[in-house]
Amino acid sequence: QVQLVESGGGLVQAGGSLRLSCVVSSRTFTRYYMGWFRQAPGLDRDFVAFINWIGDSTYYADSVKGRFTISRDNALNTVYLEMNNLKPEDTAVYYCAARARPYGNFAGQYDHWGQGTQVTVSS
Repeated sequence: QVQLVESGGGLVQAGGSLRLSCVVSSRTFTRYYMGWFRQAPGLDRDFVAFINWIGDSTYYADSVKGRFTISRDNALNTVYLEMNNLKPEDTAVYYCAARARPYGNFAGQYDHWGQGTQVTVSS
């Protein structure tokens, strides 16, 4: 059973920064490709960022390019999302997700999900 637990969300002013963490309880963490998604009230769960199993290939949604950075530490079974220059439109519940196949940018392509962490950006 794979479990994902996010942390690091909170309330921040526009222009501020947050770092989200996602700890994965799996002895085979390195077999998983990881993604971050976000969902605002009444909207779909949207792709934010992706990282491959070794951490040398990443993809981002256009809306966060240059502001967000995804990374992973395989020794700690953890994936991170560093978020800088936050904007009010970044407000959402952020989810990490895992899949055992390469790049995917749709929520339905992921097999395992965390419970989410709320990020609120005030103007």
